Amino acid sequence: MTDANSGQMGAGQTDSGQIDNVLIEDRLFLPPAEFTKKAVFSTQQQYEEMYERAKNEPDGFWKEEAEEHLHWFEPFGEVCQWNARHVQWFVGGKTNASYNCLDRNIDAGRGDRTAIIWEGEPGDERTLTYNELRHEVCKCAAGLKQLGVSAGDVVSIYMPMTPELAIAMLACARIGAIHSVIFAGFSAESIADRNNDANAKLMITADGLYRRGKVLPLKQTVDEALAKSPTVEHCLVLRRVNDESVSMTEPRDVWWHDVVDPQSGELAATPLDSEAPLFILYTSGSTGKPKGILHTTAGYNLWAKRTFEWVFDHRDDDIYWCTADCGWITGHSYIVYGPLSAGATCLMYEGAPNYPAEDRFWDLVEKHKVTILYTAPTAVRAFIKWGDQHVDKHDLSSLRLLGSVGEGINPEAWMWYHKKIGAERCPIVDTWWQTETGGIMMSPLPGITATKPGSCTRPLPGVVPIIVDETGSEVHDHHGGMLCIDKPWPGMLRGIWGDEQRFIQQYWASVPGKYLTGDNARRDKDGYYWIMGRIDDVINVSGHRLSTIEVESALVSHEAVCEAAVVGRPDELKGQAIAAFVSVRDREPNDELRQELLMHVRKQIGALAQPDDLRFTATLPKTRSGKIMRRLLRDIASGKEIAGDTSTLEDLSVLAKLREEES
Repeated sequence: MTDANSGQMGAGQTDSGQIDNVLIEDRLFLPPAEFTKKAVFSTQQQYEEMYERAKNEPDGFWKEEAEEHLHWFEPFGEVCQWNARHVQWFVGGKTNASYNCLDRNIDAGRGDRTAIIWEGEPGDERTLTYNELRHEVCKCAAGLKQLGVSAGDVVSIYMPMTPELAIAMLACARIGAIHSVIFAGFSAESIADRNNDANAKLMITADGLYRRGKVLPLKQTVDEALAKSPTVEHCLVLRRVNDESVSMTEPRDVWWHDVVDPQSGELAATPLDSEAPLFILYTSGSTGKPKGILHTTAGYNLWAKRTFEWVFDHRDDDIYWCTADCGWITGHSYIVYGPLSAGATCLMYEGAPNYPAEDRFWDLVEKHKVTILYTAPTAVRAFIKWGDQHVDKHDLSSLRLLGSVGEGINPEAWMWYHKKIGAERCPIVDTWWQTETGGIMMSPLPGITATKPGSCTRPLPGVVPIIVDETGSEVHDHHGGMLCIDKPWPGMLRGIWGDEQRFIQQYWASVPGKYLTGDNARRDKDGYYWIMGRIDDVINVSGHRLSTIEVESALVSHEAVCEAAVVGRPDELKGQAIAAFVSVRDREPNDELRQELLMHVRKQIGALAQPDDLRFTATLPKTRSGKIMRRLLRDIASGKEIAGDTSTLEDLSVLAKLREEES
């Protein structure tokens, strides 16, 4: 991989209603020739032809894709019914996501291939072949039926990252139950809210989980939640940490080993309508209660499978590791449904990236000979902060492809990932997508795309993006605006569970006929897309609309900064002022460094973007999936009381510390 240009930043122009582009990144990295030779996409023409066909002949394109890549118990008729905000894909067909993940691979002769390699935080290991995984899924599905679960019932899952979490998801899919996975770190109140919103019938949990060497009592938290969850009839409990003191309330609570283990390993997958609900996944709103994003069976399954194969250039001998938790959409799409439908071998890891030491991830890569690593920018920034010595002690030569997910990756973090982890030979697929989209929407294709640090490059086949200003008019290249999707795609959300009005208002009301992503973006002269943060994260400074991510990237490009978050606060003169929260490494946070950083931003992208406030903080408030909660920082910068949903915040003490620093 070659570095064709050096980095450069400068100021762009603005039109009314558009967003100023103040950061320009022109470093370009070409795919290695050896990688391209074997790649799924090996020529640009291949991509262009597929993209144009999916855009201009979508019915023909997706008909062929669905017939080739999914198993159908009954064939579908119409490919797509679309009425400007509601969609149905593969109308009338019957399939099953569990069958596509398991039986279809076994029928193709892949039954003895390893499906899951699992390592627990204490170091215990298990492997499951596709044959073995189906056997366990069938047992779990039979156990669910014994507990009264049937098609259409909602099952809440609150479990550690063990194989049983994936097994429970696939067991629900096998019988047509709808799973609602809740990240095993949420409070009892948050669990109860999700149970009640979904009218969950059954809960699956474990006695506890290991986290940084400690045992967290999951069942105890679930007991508190179930006291406020009247629709839940049974709680199925996995013994993970052998906590003898765990409380079991009869007849509600039953052990996994008593109900699931004795079952037969044979249970046919239920043929389900292509639009049968597959899962609900709750994602927090900026205010009010969390919203349950609904995904259905066939379109989502196809989208997860094909995007996995395209973006990760999957080969039969790959060992693929997505470091996400199955409590998030990344775990749903790129640990379970996408990779397993493609017959991949997936590594699952239960614990923290820094236990027992900061090199745990690199130990896992070396030990299991991981070839594809898919992780979050927040993890990359943590690795940088911890120091290169933890990487240097391990052999990472098995890696051939790196991925980034969750939020935009700052160019300098991208460069560290490229050089230190990828040894300048592994392409990086910087992926943009959302819980609502079901799977990756924009990403480099590693065999053909020349990458630019910080850009998700171009849309995948079937994705038709459009960037508009506040009036709904399309903006010119180089100018930022609201990112929308102009055409339906198979993996798109089907609604917000039980709240049609919120679904319409949030995604379809602002730009009629187009899906509003909630993100700002710009497109450059090469047709590459740059995500500029959430729509709420734009700062209006003296009539100029600035993207927070560009100011953050300028700060992170300073050698002393490992992480930064930028928000706007009210200002009588400018309208809004820029407030920056900065975490540093290897330097004393003092006034001298503060001035140095302010001048660094001024030099990188201009005086207009220089922060008015710059506060040092040891930690930034983040969701449990690692995203910085800028909404809370806006409240702090403005001197307001914290408002809205904080259920996804990983560490509430961070807010208290920031308040102390403010005072």
